[in-house]
Amino acid sequence: MVRVMASGVFDLIHPGHISYLQQAKALGDELVVVIACDDTVRRQKHEPITPDYMRAKIVENLKPVDRAVVGKNGGSIFDIVKEIKPDIIVLGYDQHFREDELRKQLAAQGLGNIKVVRATEAADDLNATRRIVQKIRESGGASR
Repeated sequence: MVRVMASGVFDLIHPGHISYLQQAKALGDELVVVIACDDTVRRQKHEPITPDYMRAKIVENLKPVDRAVVGKNGGSIFDIVKEIKPDIIVLGYDQHFREDELRKQLAAQGLGNIKVVRATEAADDLNATRRIVQKIRESGGASR
């Protein structure tokens, strides 16, 4: 059995997320998705629109996903990798990790047997949460 790990915020589900998860699932038998905890989202991106436990529940119910877990606040990516024990880590096309650097870091942690691949970008118009939020704001649908 090949276990695949994907990760992300998944704040507003859009076609780019679905494409990413389908690509990840196609690489193995089991797909485990790590949902960024609220504090991580605040630190790295924006104030979460949906709480992490709700995002995990939504993602876990998407067809390609076998299991979703919320990442630990203050933990490193390697802590969750050691817990999940994936054979493959799939990075989103826009995630900040560099594949070669992540491979080196995994090897330094004794996890060098994990394959790292990058998903390709979805061609859909609304393929990023920030674009969806921007369109809502421009239409007057959000008060801020």
